[in-house]
Amino acid sequence: MPEDTQSAQNKPLPDDGTTGLLRGGSLIMLVGAVAFGLLMTVLGGVGVEGAHNNAAWLALITGAMCLPFGLLLTTLGVAKWFRRRSISRRP
Repeated sequence: MPEDTQSAQNKPLPDDGTTGLLRGGSLIMLVGAVAFGLLMTVLGGVGVEGAHNNAAWLALITGAMCLPFGLLLTTLGVAKWFRRRSISRRP
């Protein structure tokens, strides 16, 4: 019997998409951060009336969409990672 419990503890958990959420969320957040960085440095920033040119508007829209969505996916991935970790450590 002790061998069965030992082998059950060493079994890997099935893939539940945690790594995909972490990779995808961090990549989307990186794209948003790059778009926002380009908007503020290269593309002229944002004034009272908005961005100064068409490329800046595209960067603003991309950053405004990617940063919150990427943060949401990354947060969900981290929560799932903590859950998997706690499940794998149970006796």
